[in-house]
Parts: sequence; C-alpha cells; structure tokens
Amino acid sequence: MIAEFGHLALILAFMLSLFQMTVPMVGAAKGWHGWMDSARPAALAQLMLMLISFGALTMAFVTSDFSVRLVHANSHTSKPLIYKISGVWGNHEGSMLLWVLILALFGAAAALFGNNLPPTLRARVLAVQASVTAAFYAFIIFTSNPFWRMGNPPFDGRDLNPLLQDPGLAFHPPFLYLGYVGLSMAFSFAVAALIEGRVDAAWARWVRPWTLAAWVFLTIGIALGSWWAYYELGWGGFWFWDPVENASFMPWLLAAALLHSAIVVEKREALKSWTILLAIMAFGFSLIGTFIVRSGLITSVHSFANDPERGIVILAILVFFVGGALTLYAIRAPGMTAKGVFAPISREGALVLNNVLLSVSAFVVFVGTMWPLIAEMLWGRILSVGPPFFNQAFTPFMVVLALVLPIGSIMPWKRGNLGRSLRPLRGALVLTAAVMALVFAVSTGRSALAVIGAGLGAWLVFGAIAELVHRTGSSGLSRLRRLPRADWGKAVSHAGLGVTFIAIALITAWQVEDIRVAQIDEPYPLGPYEIVLRSVDRVDGPNYISAMGRLEVTRDGRPVAMLNPEKRVYTVQNMPTTEASIHYGFFRDIYLVLGDQQPDGGWAVRGYIRPFASWIWAGSMLMALGGLISLTDRRHRVAAGAARDARPRGAVPAE
Repeated sequence: MIAEFGHLALILAFMLSLFQMTVPMVGAAKGWHGWMDSARPAALAQLMLMLISFGALTMAFVTSDFSVRLVHANSHTSKPLIYKISGVWGNHEGSMLLWVLILALFGAAAALFGNNLPPTLRARVLAVQASVTAAFYAFIIFTSNPFWRMGNPPFDGRDLNPLLQDPGLAFHPPFLYLGYVGLSMAFSFAVAALIEGRVDAAWARWVRPWTLAAWVFLTIGIALGSWWAYYELGWGGFWFWDPVENASFMPWLLAAALLHSAIVVEKREALKSWTILLAIMAFGFSLIGTFIVRSGLITSVHSFANDPERGIVILAILVFFVGGALTLYAIRAPGMTAKGVFAPISREGALVLNNVLLSVSAFVVFVGTMWPLIAEMLWGRILSVGPPFFNQAFTPFMVVLALVLPIGSIMPWKRGNLGRSLRPLRGALVLTAAVMALVFAVSTGRSALAVIGAGLGAWLVFGAIAELVHRTGSSGLSRLRRLPRADWGKAVSHAGLGVTFIAIALITAWQVEDIRVAQIDEPYPLGPYEIVLRSVDRVDGPNYISAMGRLEVTRDGRPVAMLNPEKRVYTVQNMPTTEASIHYGFFRDIYLVLGDQQPDGGWAVRGYIRPFASWIWAGSMLMALGGLISLTDRRHRVAAGAARDARPRGAVPAE
C-alpha cells in the first residue's frame, strides 16, 4: 500500500499544480486578491504531497520491496543502507521524482519568503513555477511512473550500477539537481516580469538570491562529481569534458553571468533585456542537460541512456517553455529601456565584459558537446571532440576573465579611470609577480602553463584581498568588520576561483605518471617516492569480491603510506570496477590504481603524483562558501529596499 499511497500523492500534487498555474495567474490579471493569494497554500500543499510521494519510494527501497519494478531494477538485499537510499535517485524514474520534489521545494520557498514581492508578481512567479512543475508531473505520471508494481515479485533485485555505489554519488545528484532546478526560479521571475512588463532594480534584488542559491548548489554538485570521477573511475583526472559534465557546466557559467548582470540592473537599471535573456537561457541549458542525460543520444559514463522516446518528451518540454519564454521576450524586449548610462571604463563596463566572456564560454562548451551529434545527424560523419578542443577554445576566455575580475571589482560605477583603479592593486601585482617567479624557479625546463596559471590564480586571490582593503579606506579593521556580507562573499568566491586556477595549472604542468607491471616485493620509483607491491589479497565485501593490493610508499627510506587499491567484481551484475587508493596531502596526492594480473605473475599498476590536487576542490568549496556568505547578507534575504520600489497592493500594470 505504501507505493500506491505515494502514487496517489503524486497525482494529487499534479492536480494541485494545474490549479496553481491557472487560478493565481487569472487573479493577477483581474486584480482579484483571493485568487492571487491561493498560490501560497497551493505551493505549500504541493511540497507536502511530494514529500509523501518521495518518502514512499524511499521506504520501498529501504525495505527492499521488490514488487515495485524500480526497486527490483536498482536494489538488492545485500546492498548497504546508504546505497539503498541513494538508489532512489540512481535511476531515471527516481531521479525525476527528486527533480519535481525540488521544483515543489523552490515553489514553496518562494511562497514562504516572497512576502516582499508585489502580490501580482508573486502570483505570477508561483504560477509559472507551477506550470514547469506540472509539465514534469505529467512526464513522470504518463511515461516514467516510479511506483509501477510487478505481478510476480522476484525474491531479490538486480542491484544498483556499481559505479553509483559510492558516497560521492550519493550526494552529488541531489546538489546538482538543487542547482539545475533552482534556476527555474530565475526563469519564473523572468517570465513573470515579462508578463507584467516591468523589470527594474527591485526585480533584480528579488531574483539575485534565488540565482545565487542555485549557483552555490551547482558549484557543490559539480565539485562532488569531479571529486567522484577523480577517485572512483581510476583515471586520475578531475575533469574530462564529458558531455554530461559539460551539461552541468554550461548552466553554471550562465548562472554566474546572470548574477553579475543582475547587479547592473539593480545598481544602474541597465542591461535589463540581457538579464532577462540570461535567466531564460540558464534554465534552458539546465533542461538541455536533462535531455542529454536521459535521451541516450550521447554516450557517457554518467548518462542514464534511457529510451529516446522519453528524451523526446523532455525535448518537447524544453521547446515549449524556452520557446514560449523567448517569444514573450521578443514581444516585450523593445519596451525595456535602460535608465542608467555608463562609460566603457567603469564597473558596469567590466560587468558587461564579464558577461560576454562567460556567455561565449558557455557557447563554446555547447558547440563542442553537441557538434559530434550534429555532424552525425546532418552529414553522417563520426567525429570526436575531446579535451584538446575545449582546452584551446575555452581557456583563452578564462584567462581574460581572470585578468579583468580584480580590476572590474575595484572600479567605480558609471565612469572610471583605469590607471586610478590599478593603484589599489599594486600590492596584488607585486605578490602575483613573486608567485610567478617562485613557480618559474621550481618549474625551470617545464611548461610555461604552471607560471601563467599560477600567476592568474594569484592575481585573483590577491586582487580579492586588495579590494577588501581598498573598501576599508583609512578606517582599518573596524571598517573591515562592518563591510556588507555580500562584499565578503564576493571576495571569498573570487579567491576560490583563483585557488582553482592555481591548482589546475600546477596539476596539469607538474603531474608525474607511471604505468608498469609491478612484481611482488620489487621496488620501483614514482617521482621522489619508492613504491613496493607487498601483496594482492582476496577480500569479500557485502556485495562484491575484491582483489586488494598492499603497496608500500616510502621516501628516502622513511615510510609515507600503505595504500590499498582494489579491483572489485560486483557479484549480482558481474561488473568489475576500479577503486583507486590515494594518499592525500596539502601539496600533492599519491594516487595508485591496481590493474589486472599479468601472465608473469605481476600486476599492472598505474601511479600518479598529483600536485595541488586537493586545492581544486578547496577552491570550489571556497566559491560555494562565498555564495553562502553573500546569501546571509540582509539585503539579499529580505530584498531591502524592494518594498519602496514595489507598486501599491492591487495596482496592476498596463499590459
């Protein structure tokens, strides 16, 4: 009965979403307060119903109810509890249920925290959000029902994909979905503003916290996915330009552009049309990512690769919402006049350049991701677009972005002077030069990438610090403590980006790689370390059998670590996986992977020295932390000043 109860709650939530997408919208058009106010309880009730539905599916997985077809296909009695729970979203149907749960969550959050919104705008935002939710409810109910029963329940299940049985993959999808779906709020605000014909500073203050929250979740989700790929897949890398990785990276870039563009709307009431377009496209690229993962058109280690027919339905949802929003945008855009005028050399000008760089970068990633598919469809040519293309086409835009960010952050609004703006950054320039000199001294004879990348990263870090110092003026620490949290958040995020730049440059330029057949008790060198394979033992796990190596790592005769890489075979699916063993360090990781046994009795072993690898995820977490700090700024939490900009209650703008 639990599954049926969850199915019923899902259907009731769908019906409620149809009510929420129509009644408040009509009420906003007619000025009927009761109809507009009905959006709030409808959004909250929707969330409650979705919590019941998702809880029912989770209970089916935890109790191993194999009469539910989805549980049978993605679980097993011997699987650890954490993977039974993560199995709920480790498949197409369950992940879509999580998707609509998060849609309902954001709708309810807007209903709870949107008291400062004008009644008409709030009603329209919640109605648009409900329309998106209704489309995905229909998609789940009619094509991807997670509660489908089996007539003759089997004794046990087929188990979850072994690659997904990992703590990183237990938390990576929920954070990624919070980011993907969170951008639906920016979309809803954009469409509601287009319907009202009103985009101003108050609207920008309202939309920024939602976009910032989505960007933070996307940052965490992408970082967790990158970390999982690093230690689980055994490739030794952190980013592979995989199509599904790119699918999450594109909306992240556009969300970052939207955040910076909304600042110009808020401060100067300029770039209105561009900001609305970014809000539409950021969510549009989230839907494109969903289509890529679920259509089966692109092969990826991350892809669900379900039947293309359901992918076509998602494509239809994408075309309807994004196409409809762009049509409305085309009608309304001519009326969005900019009030603020600014010179090219100004903070506004720097933010415009920032937007151009981020948007073009997203377009480059999109072209590289989709071009093989387009070439095959149109010309029948099989093409492969890999890291060399992305590294050469994408990197130059990031280099320019890193150069511009510290300067643009310190420039005055409206009109600035480049020479005067560089004065507070003189200390940052000196420290950046010192870092570049140090890296050059260490990497003599190696690639110049380390020097350039470390210099750009240091410029971002020291530039962020210099901006904070500049804002304090002569007041010193007392003024520093009183700076708005949004300023602190921006500085931490920019510094986090700098740390990531440094790490990527140094790990790419300085890494050491060794692939060999290792014999028992025969030492071999790996950079400055000595590795000895002591033994390979059979280990029985809860639902797998493992060949576990014992590799001793020493340096100058002193023990450093005992690493235990594994070669696992999951018995239910008879699928082998590689479990790397990593000795993490502040300045380097020692990374060992055990391969197959060779005819001579030795074992294939891959070893890497990954300098500054941990800094990649430390930088990502700093970026996310900066976003969280900014979210705690009172101006973001309550959209300070929005009330005085809002129209009086009941006032309906001319259509």
